[in-house]
Amino acid sequence: MNDVEQARAYSEADFHEPHQAFVDMFRARFRQFADRPFRAVDLGCGAADVTVRFARAHSWATVVGVDGADAMLEHGRARIAAAGLEERIELMTRRLPDPGVCAMKFDVAFSNSLLHHINDPQVLWDTISQCTVEDGAVFVMDLCRPSDDRAVEELVDTYARDEPPVLKRDFRASLRAAYRPDEVRGQLASADLRLAVEQVTDRHIVAWGSR
Repeated sequence: MNDVEQARAYSEADFHEPHQAFVDMFRARFRQFADRPFRAVDLGCGAADVTVRFARAHSWATVVGVDGADAMLEHGRARIAAAGLEERIELMTRRLPDPGVCAMKFDVAFSNSLLHHINDPQVLWDTISQCTVEDGAVFVMDLCRPSDDRAVEELVDTYARDEPPVLKRDFRASLRAAYRPDEVRGQLASADLRLAVEQVTDRHIVAWGSR
């Protein structure tokens, strides 16, 4: 998403409900991180809305946000500065797979809506496996592919009816490219990651657990 207008549309869109739900679900599943320092990585951080929400919810955390689109990261840096979190959040331009990211070690690896954007989903799971410390926490949320095109259009109409055309188009394409829970379980088995997979909304699934 290096197109300037596309990046602006995403940065200005109202993702409060799913993004805050992401952070709340993490906190409910990993209470051990509520009151101790830890390092986290946000893979595919985009305009850093989830990154900022995560850092606000975990005052002891330092977070590295990784994304391949400079146009998105430009908005992310502005958001981080506005939140006064420059000392705890660092953004990096990286495209997975990236040996530099894999060489880093984090207590927590999380990702929101990146999985369906990667041509080979194993790249994400392999990156998580390599950059997370033993027994580190993993939390990945992504879209869940609907059963048919009618269901796709119903979700677009429900959640993107008033959004700009570019967001409607991308949401529709993302729903069609997303995975079903059983497919994600197969990916995790291939990566030897023992994570739980749940459908948590009418359009989202999460994979979570300890590496």
